[in-house]
Amino acid sequence: MAEQNFDMIVIGAGPGGYVAAIRGAQLGLKVACVEREHMGGICLNWGCIPTKAMLRSAEVFHLMERAKDYGLKAEGIGYDLDAVVKRSRGIARQLNSGVGHLLKKNKITAVMGEASVPAKGKVSVKTDKGTEELTAKHVVLATGARARELPGLEADGDLVWTYRHALVPPRMPKKLLVIGSGAIGIEFASFYNALGADVTVVEVMDRILPVEDEEISAFAQKSFEKQGMTIRRKAIVKGLDRGKGTVTAHIEAEGKVETAEFDTVISAVGIVGNTEGLGLEKLGVKVEKTHVVTDPWCRTGVEGVWAIGDLAGAPWLAHKASHEGVMVAELIAGKNDVHPVHPDRIPGCTYCQPQIASVGLTERQAREKGHEVRVGRFPFIGNGKALALGEPEGMVKTVFDAQTGELLGAHMVGAEVTELIQGYAVGQTLETTEEELMHTVFPHPTLSEMMHESVLDAYDRVIHI
Repeated sequence: MAEQNFDMIVIGAGPGGYVAAIRGAQLGLKVACVEREHMGGICLNWGCIPTKAMLRSAEVFHLMERAKDYGLKAEGIGYDLDAVVKRSRGIARQLNSGVGHLLKKNKITAVMGEASVPAKGKVSVKTDKGTEELTAKHVVLATGARARELPGLEADGDLVWTYRHALVPPRMPKKLLVIGSGAIGIEFASFYNALGADVTVVEVMDRILPVEDEEISAFAQKSFEKQGMTIRRKAIVKGLDRGKGTVTAHIEAEGKVETAEFDTVISAVGIVGNTEGLGLEKLGVKVEKTHVVTDPWCRTGVEGVWAIGDLAGAPWLAHKASHEGVMVAELIAGKNDVHPVHPDRIPGCTYCQPQIASVGLTERQAREKGHEVRVGRFPFIGNGKALALGEPEGMVKTVFDAQTGELLGAHMVGAEVTELIQGYAVGQTLETTEEELMHTVFPHPTLSEMMHESVLDAYDRVIHI
């Protein structure tokens, strides 16, 4: 086939890649976007979106079970797991087709196939019709990541699942083991627990959700245990013996190995970057621990080669990938007012029950960085809207620099906190201080009032506790 020339070629059409392609096209660049599997990538098809659809079903089911608490009657409550999954997959398909439409609307050349970079400025794509050769001055690597599989814990799709299997389950687990308590593990633990599975979570660290503030982790664990989950910290699954319909897990804790039987295991022990087959070593692109090494501008060190999103390392979040995609496209287009993505200003959200959200430094991190801190807290039980919603469990925590008033971090657990956290994220971007937050009028009655009260509490001015 004839060689096709572009200004920018993006490899990967996930939330980093397709956003980079669209922004590049908006700025007048001739852009190609190569995808080997699904437009929208893992996030849209097998991650962020379908999991949230399933978790919403679990949330509604949980509320139906609590109908009496709201003065309502609901009898014969149940669920259809196949229908829950069908709804989830339908939403993913809808958004998948939407990405294709956006690329077409922005006159981006979409190429479906397996890409490699044989030399600087050259991309070779194996398609169903043969091999297409593309050239561009700039190549953006946005190939994402996949589930990490540890020796002896490999998924088989029957007894041992990755997140993909858990999204299209062959059955409803009765006794479920979740290995890993990061966002992915906890979300699936929460979903299946809500539908009635007996769930055990094993975490190698000394607390669950280890990237979160310690108080939030402790609060979440108590809530999960109250819901019936078993949480085992400072423990490791040494091996799995697979039988007919059962798995015997060998779990080591405090120097002792115990066995326990489960019918299903979900392995959620992290991710690895999709670096294989791209030709990065020959190209001279540096890879460490399966992730491409970049500077704050997502440059790889090889002229004209960029890397964004999960491929470029933590935090492994879709919104981080999207912002990096925009940044890189703007740099390529020659814009001067471009800012690097600041890791401490990227919010993180976990959509379990209760929800968890955070941005910035934890209290421990702030102190370790040498800050003298002021910390504020406000409980959901002191908020009228939370009580009206029937969601009195939760808290908002804010961390400030005691000398300057800078908002260093904010951490939340409770209903709808994944929607609230953006208020603090905007505040950090605007370099807000406690004074400006105190002077901001928060509407009543809303959950957001707790954000205000937490700030007031940090400075001994809290009203409602």
